[in-house]
Amino acid sequence: MNESHLELVDIVMSFNGFKAIEGLNLSVSKGELRCLIGPNGAGKTTALDLICGKIRPSSGEIRYAGKVISNLDEYQIARAGVGRKFQVPSVLRQLTVRENLEVANCKQTGVFANLFRPGISGRRELEALAEFVGLGEVLDRQAGYLSHGQTQWLEIALLLAQDSELILLDEPTAGMTVQETHKTAEICNRLKGRHTIIVVEHDMGFVKEIGDVISVMHQGRLLAQGTVAEIERNEKVREVYLGSMGIGHA
Repeated sequence: MNESHLELVDIVMSFNGFKAIEGLNLSVSKGELRCLIGPNGAGKTTALDLICGKIRPSSGEIRYAGKVISNLDEYQIARAGVGRKFQVPSVLRQLTVRENLEVANCKQTGVFANLFRPGISGRRELEALAEFVGLGEVLDRQAGYLSHGQTQWLEIALLLAQDSELILLDEPTAGMTVQETHKTAEICNRLKGRHTIIVVEHDMGFVKEIGDVISVMHQGRLLAQGTVAEIERNEKVREVYLGSMGIGHA
């Protein structure tokens, strides 16, 4: 976890004169799990939009695996190994869990390529992937009948099936039960080291369970960065975000 896998350098994002991101600098090491927190409107989701190419920065540079990606299209960034899980799941609800994974795992692009199923070894890999996220028992269930938590886990599995090295998770535990949130934390903790993960999250209990390094954003800038304990002690962070109760109660 030494080399930088992702770098945001002097990023500015302006919408009709309003600067949603203003001079953001962020560096994430390979294999690291980074939590991005901050009050509403801090620019967290905008930062993810910039990394995955949904929008392009007004100025500044984004580097992934040593290459500049801020001038690439969204599909090019995805093919380079950056996967994004949005707040609203984008699974194919009419297909089974297995079929969703087969579509995601297809290395070739195009409609016809996606009609062909993987070989036996590929099927075994997809089954192992389903087991990894806790969906081994429901491989042949239609995705539309999954629980809320299962749908979120399937979407994480789809990113893994696409060989995403950098995984961006936008509020992955929103609407989850306590048990589902804990299981999501377990999945994230098993992924880090093998994948680089950036999580935008409001549930501070979840952040405490997974976060190695926490970056706090405020008004489009990086306000503070450090471990859970360091962030809890930071007076600026308490003032703008956490309040007097600390990170466990935010």
